[in-house]
Amino acid sequence: MKGSFEGRGTLGNVLAALASFFLPGLGQLAQGRVTAALFYFVLTSCLWIVTFGFFGWIGHFLACLDAALWEGRR
Repeated sequence: MKGSFEGRGTLGNVLAALASFFLPGLGQLAQGRVTAALFYFVLTSCLWIVTFGFFGWIGHFLACLDAALWEGRR
């Protein structure tokens, strides 16, 4: 049985998505997904640096979306 902090649309995923919006990878880290957290942090950092900030927000959006839609363990 899933708790209130596991699965789509739960409070845990909403908080993780908000955290990932402000610092990409932080929401994934809160969900216990270290590899995904590093991936989104590095991806977003590269987008900010390489495109001089033009496409950096795409990384924030992708990390936010990933944290919000994560299903959790079954």
